[in-house]
Amino acid sequence: WDLNGPTPVFEHLAESFDRGQVCIIGCGRGYDAVMFAKKGFDVTAVDFAPSAIRALKELIKQQAVNVNAVQQDIFSLVPEFHGSFDYIIEQTCFCAIHPSRRVEYEALVKGLLKPGGRIIGLWFPLDKDLNDGGPPYGTTIDEVKSVFNVGWEIEKEEFPDLSIKPRKNREKLIIFKKIIKKLDNIEFG
Repeated sequence: WDLNGPTPVFEHLAESFDRGQVCIIGCGRGYDAVMFAKKGFDVTAVDFAPSAIRALKELIKQQAVNVNAVQQDIFSLVPEFHGSFDYIIEQTCFCAIHPSRRVEYEALVKGLLKPGGRIIGLWFPLDKDLNDGGPPYGTTIDEVKSVFNVGWEIEKEEFPDLSIKPRKNREKLIIFKKIIKKLDNIEFG
């Protein structure tokens, strides 16, 4: 789970995104949160584990960056953070929650993002059968796309060259953009 540093794929992608509000759900020790903050993003990092948030706060102090560290169950983030973020970073949160809550997870992400916002996901583990239990619970690209199928469009999809060796071809980058719907000059999304 812990890479002991920022995720190379996210570090590379951060260079190409407009600066904005980022939420990292299931942030762990917060290496990605600190990396995004250093690159000029406004970062909120969420984890339910007290030990993860303590480690994140220590890292924030060491690196002298500003990150909003939130110890909270991700499923309770709305309404407080409704429509607050341009980006959601997903890595090992989707596979850590029970598969019966994945539709709820999609609704949570949709609720947290601004219209036109993106979930940048490294969807993992693709080589584990769902029946094998977890966490991590297995997933498939078809499952991810079926969960994120209404109100989303795929902006990018690839097996990233920068995946760490133990996850090479076991994770896939898919960036979903929240679609803005207009009906009689009223925006929904």
